[in-house]
Amino acid sequence: MSPESALLVLAAVLAAGTPLLLAGLGELVAERAGVLNLGLEGMMLLGAVCGFAACVETGSLGIGFAAAMGAGVALAALFAALVLGCLANHVVTGLALTLFGTGLSALIGLKYTASTIDPLAPLIGGADAFALGTIVLTGAVAVILARTKTGLILRAVGDDPASAHALGYPVRSLKLGAILFGGALAGLAGGYLSLAYTPLWAEGMTAGRGWIALALVVFASWHPGKLLLGAYLFGGFTIAQLHAQSLGLSAPAELLSALPYLATIVAVVMLSRRSRGQENAPAALGKAYHPRLEN
Repeated sequence: MSPESALLVLAAVLAAGTPLLLAGLGELVAERAGVLNLGLEGMMLLGAVCGFAACVETGSLGIGFAAAMGAGVALAALFAALVLGCLANHVVTGLALTLFGTGLSALIGLKYTASTIDPLAPLIGGADAFALGTIVLTGAVAVILARTKTGLILRAVGDDPASAHALGYPVRSLKLGAILFGGALAGLAGGYLSLAYTPLWAEGMTAGRGWIALALVVFASWHPGKLLLGAYLFGGFTIAQLHAQSLGLSAPAELLSALPYLATIVAVVMLSRRSRGQENAPAALGKAYHPRLEN
């Protein structure tokens, strides 16, 4: 393989893994704060359709990405109001958020199924700015969580919110910030799919990526670096599956399409068993908390 071809393949792998990495990174931060949000799929779909619609109407990719992020934040704010304000169950609320986002995105997208836009221009070796920027963002999140006071406080909130509150830390505000950050990245991940990776709008275009991102967070032991490896592993198998189909292999098309998902699940399970990742789970993950409950 020539260096030019290798760069193109690498760029394709980065592009395929970027939506997973973005969504998973936001969820990782939220879970480090003790919040389990199963609504990634719905937030990604709403971000995808709102970003695409905004780009079609304005002709601006920048506005499209901003709209995608805003859509994710809006759904995340709804989730936060329910789980932080009303102390609703995290799992049930997240599932409801996915159903709501899926239905709303399909409704909004009816007008835009036949629309097209100009894709995001590539930068280095065919890779685009968002794919490269997401790698930098992952490194920044890893440093913040492991090396800064803010990151350590956030992790303390996820492990023992009552003790963090007793020390004077704004537990609910930190949880809210983590939820909104996760929503922004989930919406941005959906926007990347419809504005850069495809670029078009199709109902259900996330194709389960929100659920895969959730699995990657857990089996990456809540470490951003392992999450990055898992996301790009999925991207690599996605590209390999496409090349296998183009080469006319005799395997059923359905099996080839399922291969990236199966390979990713097997790989992250093996990684989890090797690193004993469940020991790193935030102790208060998914548990309702309010200061008044401690009085």
